[in-house]
Amino acid sequence: MGFWETVGNTPLIELGNLSAQIGRRILAKAEFLNPGGSVKDRAAKGIVAAAEAAGRLPSGGTIVEGTAGNTGIALALIANERGYACTIVVPDDQSSEKIDLLKTFGAEVHVVPAVPFTNPANYYHVARKIAVETPNSIWADQFENLANRQAHETTTGPEIWEQSGGAIDAFVTSAGTGGTVAGVAIALKARDADMLTVLCDPMGSSLYSYLNFGELRFEGESDLEGIGIKRITANFDGAPIDRAIRIEDADAIAMTRWLLDREGLFVGGSSGLNVAGAVRIAKELPEGSTVATILCDGGGRYLSRLFNDEWLREHNLSIRRRSPQR
Repeated sequence: MGFWETVGNTPLIELGNLSAQIGRRILAKAEFLNPGGSVKDRAAKGIVAAAEAAGRLPSGGTIVEGTAGNTGIALALIANERGYACTIVVPDDQSSEKIDLLKTFGAEVHVVPAVPFTNPANYYHVARKIAVETPNSIWADQFENLANRQAHETTTGPEIWEQSGGAIDAFVTSAGTGGTVAGVAIALKARDADMLTVLCDPMGSSLYSYLNFGELRFEGESDLEGIGIKRITANFDGAPIDRAIRIEDADAIAMTRWLLDREGLFVGGSSGLNVAGAVRIAKELPEGSTVATILCDGGGRYLSRLFNDEWLREHNLSIRRRSPQR
């Protein structure tokens, strides 16, 4: 089997020490064990497979995408295996580790200023323009391409259900494009309509206010990479999400340190946010309840940031290894 065949079927692991502390089971889908190192391997594979099936990606063609990094990394590796070129546009507020990996993997990388979505210079719009101007190319368009959501509806969600034996009371995760949370929620709700599905949103994202109050408002900003949206994407639109909670960066980062110290899991900030959200929801449920979430990627892509004490101090983020209290 190659890269393509080894995407998915990641373990669903119990966070044993955390579960013992709060008296509820926290199960986490170890997506950092995908061959490209993140949950985005699934979306990238789904997008390329759909393009190939539709005849839109010719042999030797080019895959173009705008990304915070992980989708680009997955697309670059898939392109290498399947004989495509790959062009990636990344905003300059992402970690140097991800940008360096993209270059190492052979992608043509365009680093552009991090500007709002409404600005034509936003990485999303720049990637679309490059795709239009590049012969024999596709624009992956992970935000609006429903192949993203469908990949999670047909793989991630069913895997979580089967691996847990259907014994899940709630599913909690964040949104970057909306594909993971929507696809998994659709799959789980189809199997148990009463399962609680929850979005945990960082500061600076509008989905919390959209789901709770029906309008796209946001407060503050987040230094976590690859999560949070200020618009409703096609992948997120219509997702069967029951409620939304908000998690601050400090709590997400503290959880990444705690997971490293107590669970032996070296994961990134979105994973810390997801687990912090899962704990918050679990504490609202009866003792013995089970909550599932996603460990999106590994911590090695954030050594210069989330695991760099100087960077944390510069961003007014305290360094805590606080234990979740029961």
